[in-house]
Amino acid sequence: MKSRIHYTKPSITDLEIQYATDAAANGWGEQCYAYIDRFEKLFKEHLGVKYAIATSSCTGALHMGMAALGVGAGDEVIMADTNWIATASPIVNLGAKPVLVDIVPDSWCIDPEKAEAAITPRTKAIVAVHLYGNLCDMDSLLAIGEKHGIPVIEDAAEAIGSVYHGKCTGSMGKFGAFSFHGTKTLTTGEGGIFVTNDAELYECVLTLSNHGRARNQTKQFWPDMVGFKYKMSNIQAAIGCGQMERIEELIIRKREIFAEYRKQSAYFQGVSMNPEPEGTVNGAWMPTMVFEPDTGVTREKLQAAFAEENADARVFFWPLSSLDMFESVPSNSVAWTIPGRAINLPSFHEISLDDQYRVIDVVEKILTRRN
Repeated sequence: MKSRIHYTKPSITDLEIQYATDAAANGWGEQCYAYIDRFEKLFKEHLGVKYAIATSSCTGALHMGMAALGVGAGDEVIMADTNWIATASPIVNLGAKPVLVDIVPDSWCIDPEKAEAAITPRTKAIVAVHLYGNLCDMDSLLAIGEKHGIPVIEDAAEAIGSVYHGKCTGSMGKFGAFSFHGTKTLTTGEGGIFVTNDAELYECVLTLSNHGRARNQTKQFWPDMVGFKYKMSNIQAAIGCGQMERIEELIIRKREIFAEYRKQSAYFQGVSMNPEPEGTVNGAWMPTMVFEPDTGVTREKLQAAFAEENADARVFFWPLSSLDMFESVPSNSVAWTIPGRAINLPSFHEISLDDQYRVIDVVEKILTRRN
């Protein structure tokens, strides 16, 4: 049997192991937050933001950020229908309603026109999810937010390394949230981070993140509000510090993998990949191919062909409005039709060129068989 091609896995070196070992051996007592503080500093400097709070997940960062913005019962939060449920779950858990709108066909991110059309007096926020590392139209979304007095939140879970006209993803909205799950370009095993340039919002989230205990509170075990416990552990942050020292290397490698896929598939007809508009940089977390309807290529054919090659095939996100727990919105035609003719390609830092050729060969054979 041919060797397995995984869709993604982390890049861990002796540096991360050294830091994690040190945190496990010495990161207690007065040193219990040492790596967390260091990781937050490294990340906010990389991103160019004023404040960062390391969390146990991107979902937790979104949950606290939305809570700090006052999202609650009866409110609506607008987001793209094409998304993983992790973006919607904090909205639901706060008692609000996710309003699911369609995506644009090229970036697969939220359609600004559809987002603006969905605004009501109950709209509390708009979430811009930079899907697979692709960039939302932030100029349009921020203008809409300013026009209507609605904050724009950046879910940059998949977009470390993506840059919008000189600004890093996560740094442009009211706040941003990133994921460091083991599948991401930068990992802490599990984990995430909340980032913002808003001092007041930062203080509120900082308090929420520690069971509601304000940092200027002098009484021991005296919470000032009911909060959460979404803190990243010191050992996880130690791994993150090692990753941050390698961040440019990690991003460059992901972009190299994407560039090779794009080069090898340039002659394919009826196939599009992640866009990179002029003036932007795509962090290329998840190289994706979308096939035009007339190719006859389907998700199921792709999954079968990849399985035959012993390669992972990760499907394009199902529209959230197709799931039982959300209101069905089949009129979101782009979000509903793309998943049936798209696939995420394997992409991890140690993938070999030969394995990339194997992946491209699978796609080429499928396109040839249609005839």
